[in-house]
Amino acid sequence: YNPEEIKEAYVTGKGRVVMRAVAEIEEAKKGYRIVITEIPYQVNKSDLVSRIAELVKTKKIVGISDLRDESDKDGMRIVVELKPDSYPKKVLNQLYKLTAMQSTFHINLLALVDNGLQPEVLNLKKSLELFIAHRQEVVTRRTQFELNKTEDRAHILEGLKIALDNLDAVISTIRKSDTKEIAHVNLVKQFKLSDAQATAILEMRLQALAGLERKKVEDEYKEKKVLIKELQAILADPQKVLEIVKKESQDIKERFGDERRTKIINQTLGKFSEKDLVPNEEVIITMSKGGYIKRQPVAAYRSQNRGGKGIIGMTTKEEDQIEIIQSSKNHDDILFFTNRGRVFRQKVYEIPQSSRIAKGTAIVNVIQLAPEEIVTALLTMPSYKPGDNFVMVTRRGVIKKTVAEKYANIRTNGLIAIKLDQGDELKWVHKSRKGNSVVIMTKEGQSIHFAESDARLLGRSTRGVRGIKLREHDEVISAAVADPDTEYVCLVISERGFGKRTHLNQYSLQHRGGIGVKTMNLTTKTGKLIGGRLVEKSSPADIIITSVQGQVIRTPLHKISLLGRVTQGVTIMRLKNSDKVASLSIITKEEEEGVLAEESAKPASPEAKAPETKVSAPRSDSFVKKTIPPSVSREKTFAKRKIAASGIKERASKLAQKSKGFIKKQIAPPARGGAGSRLSKKRHK
Repeated sequence: YNPEEIKEAYVTGKGRVVMRAVAEIEEAKKGYRIVITEIPYQVNKSDLVSRIAELVKTKKIVGISDLRDESDKDGMRIVVELKPDSYPKKVLNQLYKLTAMQSTFHINLLALVDNGLQPEVLNLKKSLELFIAHRQEVVTRRTQFELNKTEDRAHILEGLKIALDNLDAVISTIRKSDTKEIAHVNLVKQFKLSDAQATAILEMRLQALAGLERKKVEDEYKEKKVLIKELQAILADPQKVLEIVKKESQDIKERFGDERRTKIINQTLGKFSEKDLVPNEEVIITMSKGGYIKRQPVAAYRSQNRGGKGIIGMTTKEEDQIEIIQSSKNHDDILFFTNRGRVFRQKVYEIPQSSRIAKGTAIVNVIQLAPEEIVTALLTMPSYKPGDNFVMVTRRGVIKKTVAEKYANIRTNGLIAIKLDQGDELKWVHKSRKGNSVVIMTKEGQSIHFAESDARLLGRSTRGVRGIKLREHDEVISAAVADPDTEYVCLVISERGFGKRTHLNQYSLQHRGGIGVKTMNLTTKTGKLIGGRLVEKSSPADIIITSVQGQVIRTPLHKISLLGRVTQGVTIMRLKNSDKVASLSIITKEEEEGVLAEESAKPASPEAKAPETKVSAPRSDSFVKKTIPPSVSREKTFAKRKIAASGIKERASKLAQKSKGFIKKQIAPPARGGAGSRLSKKRHK
């Protein structure tokens, strides 16, 4: 952490580096756990575990329920189990603060220079210069040694060549000499050899001397002469010495080099972010009316056909319901706009990730909300570009346009986004640019479409102007922004699951502040409008609809009927009498149909051939052993089995009435009008 301190150590030779253990927050069955896989340099693992246990015992760290050391030969693993109501990030920060999981390593580059006589503190440049000079000296001395050795060998080879040229005379001289010393003197005197050459000849057996091949001696002599020239050239040119140092350093890197194990975070510790460690994947942010928020991958919701019943998207209390669901990416900023007109900012990946059925984390553990303050709108921002504006709409139809860059830096306790009238609430916020238009829809089925330029730019803490004139007991239920260069359709959903798509060109541009036009023919069957979205006509997006009781359905947008503006729509989500639609969201990235976060197998497509049915013996109480593709309804599956023998269908029907587990088995929902995710006993009969 803090690269400035690392630079200081490299420049001056003295400094410090703050190190942190590698720890991850994982989801457990009942809450979360912190798993530590790496600890700082020179930190003892046993001492660290003992320190954590001591802090828990003295209650200096709360929220830890269990501590285990699961390290083995495969690596380190210290598991810190957390209580269900604890906030994992808060506990992790306490561990960093109070234990050796965060340590400081002091740097002092002291070395002995001038042949090891003078101690000196070296900076990085000086250290490299001395190292390169040392390597040059090593290469020079090594080259000189090789040159001397090669010259000696070449000198011996010259003597052997003389001996081969006078082989008979040399052998005769050796035989006639009484002693080795006399032979040495005679060889030197008669053939003008050096002492080294004469010694080399005398050390050879006569048989070996006679067996020498002239060509081999000459070839070796030529090689030595070439090598001598190369070595002399290296010693004569310092640049060639540097090239050898460079090449040998590269060879060492290829043989022994590996990736850096310690990650250097290019930020100060106070501003530390794990952005570089988090994949920028598309996720869904879900928040309940009771203030529980969670983050989960898009794959947690499988795509279903229109009219299906859906899957459980969030476990909520009876008095709670899902309020907001929005898609984003991990690296985006997420802006929380509250009913009191304040705005907070967090990174999307800082929202704790939970399973599909978990209720999530209390929003008060994510941002600092005041009493009775709730989050009413979320907005994700990949970046803040010049010309970007925020369009805010309140429940009473007030609209405000302001520059988005004013919200790029938000303090911990939030900023004022809009001033509100007594009893009014901020509900919707969208990003907009010059030339866009605004669409506002109300609960009673009214809508207004006007140019964004009708709302002038205002300061950050101002009130806003009237966007739509509301009738008595009416209120705004949706607001959206449209790009003039894009062909849009307007998607509307009612409380009872009715919906439709309508071309935006059927909504004529009006002046801001009018009463608007009808956007849907509402009846007691459809209920009031609950939400609306503007999407591109050719978009391959999916929609996710969430009910008050926690049911969620995901269906392709193109399967929603394209109807006129003053129409009732069709059934999108089949609901119980006591249930209503709570919210909807657009998913822009197509995911594989039938894939759940908890499933590892890929489901078959709806057109896939039904598997073969095997019927047990009549005396057995078990039903037919089979595998039904998740995306194929039970009705369709039975229809495809008509190709089997007629007797099999009759026997299977009788056995089905005996089976207790058959009715409870979940399957994927059918097309419009189907039974949904659960096959009820009534429908089965």
